[in-house]
Amino acid sequence: MTLYPEPLICAADVEGSFALAGGPLRFDRVRMLERGGVSRIIPASELPPDVHSALTSPRAPIAGLTLDKSRLMGILNTTPDSFSDGGKYTATETAIAHARVLASQGADVIDIGGESTRPGAAFVPVEKEIARTVPVIEALRAENFGPLISIDTRKAEVGQAAMQAGAGLINDVSAMEFDPDMAAAMANSQAPVCLMHAQGEPETMQENPIYSNVVLDVFDVLKRAKDKAIAAGVQQSAILLDPGIGFGKTMDHNIALLKHLAIFHALGCPLLLGVSRKRFIGTITGVTEAADRVIGSVALALHGVSVGVQVLRVHDVEQTRQALAMQTALTQSEFSV
Repeated sequence: MTLYPEPLICAADVEGSFALAGGPLRFDRVRMLERGGVSRIIPASELPPDVHSALTSPRAPIAGLTLDKSRLMGILNTTPDSFSDGGKYTATETAIAHARVLASQGADVIDIGGESTRPGAAFVPVEKEIARTVPVIEALRAENFGPLISIDTRKAEVGQAAMQAGAGLINDVSAMEFDPDMAAAMANSQAPVCLMHAQGEPETMQENPIYSNVVLDVFDVLKRAKDKAIAAGVQQSAILLDPGIGFGKTMDHNIALLKHLAIFHALGCPLLLGVSRKRFIGTITGVTEAADRVIGSVALALHGVSVGVQVLRVHDVEQTRQALAMQTALTQSEFSV
């Protein structure tokens, strides 16, 4: 029977604790979950060697970005219909200007997307998606742009065109399930990749998402995706994993995944969390407009960091950066009184 280990974060000075993913957080116990069984808590020292290694091994840098601290991925949608900022950055010049703003605010990565994958979004042809994204990437690279550029796409041809233009990471919200050529494209790029869980297609994914156990089901899908990428030739050290909050999931599914985020460290890869301005935040907080969900988004970003998430995909880079600076000062610095 498959067991799913969820590390339980503890104080830094707890005897018998271990560094989580080689980062600043530590854990001394693990909640072992299993399908159809009762969870149990065991000391971290009693974990099987392979599980212990997956939870504790330092994560390799992603395209030169070390993961010893939380990294911010700024969202840049060049689409007319994205749920939060659709239509604002469809022109190449406005997209470039916004990328510069995100960089100035502290974004380590700029994630450029030319196809909305919000619930109900329509399919975008390859040629149109390339036309929306590649000129922006080329222009930024021509000016020696600082942050890493990521291409947010489900399509191998788009990923290849973006990499040739100067992108350094492929972020596939379908975890290679949409395009059968994506695994080979990722391997051939020799670049870092992000694999995100999604149930169903954007057009219909929110109609009736069903899981037997959303946390364990998502874990299994991401494990299969990771193994598929490795089999295709992608190095495990170059893989990020994203549980796909809001993609084919109800509010209860999203909350369950957020409460158990730490379990995904057992897959041995750095984690990316993308919750910025999503609808369920508005449902909980009573905020209708996506652009006004900054406070709820930042709260979830802080939660992600509190369980060791290495990369946060956000619209509001400056606000998130400030919140992380305060959290870091309180939890990782040595102040005396």
